[in-house]
Amino acid sequence: MPPERTVLVTGIAGNLGARLLPLLSDFHVVGVDMRPPGSSGLARFEQADLGREPSCWQLIGLLRETGARSVIHLAFVFDPQRSGISDLERMWQINVAGTARVMEAVSVVNRTGGQIRQFIFPSSVAVYGPETAGPVKEEAPLRAHTLPYAIHQRECDEVVRYRAESLGDCHTYIVRPHILAGASVQNYMMGALRGTPLGSSKRAARMRAASKRLPWLLPRGTRYLEKRFQFVHVDDMARLLVHLLNRPASDPSLTILNVAGRGEAITVQRCAEIAQAKIKRVPTRAACHAVLRLLWKLGISSIPPAALPYLIGSYTMDTTRLQHFLGDEYARVIQFTMEDALRDSFKNSG
Repeated sequence: MPPERTVLVTGIAGNLGARLLPLLSDFHVVGVDMRPPGSSGLARFEQADLGREPSCWQLIGLLRETGARSVIHLAFVFDPQRSGISDLERMWQINVAGTARVMEAVSVVNRTGGQIRQFIFPSSVAVYGPETAGPVKEEAPLRAHTLPYAIHQRECDEVVRYRAESLGDCHTYIVRPHILAGASVQNYMMGALRGTPLGSSKRAARMRAASKRLPWLLPRGTRYLEKRFQFVHVDDMARLLVHLLNRPASDPSLTILNVAGRGEAITVQRCAEIAQAKIKRVPTRAACHAVLRLLWKLGISSIPPAALPYLIGSYTMDTTRLQHFLGDEYARVIQFTMEDALRDSFKNSG
């Protein structure tokens, strides 16, 4: 297969990587992760820890050896509990410093005769913070706070934007998806809606065995039921990444895109109806935080109290740029409406 059809994907063993890999049959795929993916389809797998400085030299050698023309950087620690990486400094080294290491590797290779022409980085809606004044465009300030995942996404987003020029003749794409949805997706919002007690305690294990669900905690007040969320199906995100691999060389050197499913944002009340989730009202935000902190401390819930602002906030995006960018391909790439994407997350629920 010619080098221009070779793509290196970091974080290939993650959920998005698993959904992406089957769509890359036309490419020579080089996968990088701390553990091998569960599915086949790779031309080559390289075990690497992006949280360690030597990984930069490892990537430089790999990029030179394979002649990859595109890099998709998916490696990111989203959930400390599920990943087993609870140390915040270690998490930062993988997420933020690791992103800088991948970009440095691309920069070095391109400065020394390489021809990497695309660098693709999925960021997150979380970079805008847990409250936005209406649908925000890509130029809006990044105000992520409180939650380490969101803060690291903001810092990674900044690293990619600030270092894009160092990549030489390489097109950089930053895509900022809203809440990923789908049957295979696990994140804090899906966890809150599913109510599965995913904590590490024995009590949580007993609750799971008994199919017990935790309620979705919300402060009192109708405004919290009227807040809106957007969703994007993980398979639509995978299709978008493949679309970017096939973009023309005439694209700008840096492209930033907000990404969400088709249709309108969904109210909290409607989200709960689709998920058949029980909403538990508590008097105040502080009380909500206290309950969430207790469930976390007891090992019942896997949702950290720092996630609360993002569970009860309202942060929506304007996706006009994405629609214009995709043009006639929009409906083929973004196939799910927001509501259908959310429904798919619960299709196997009892």
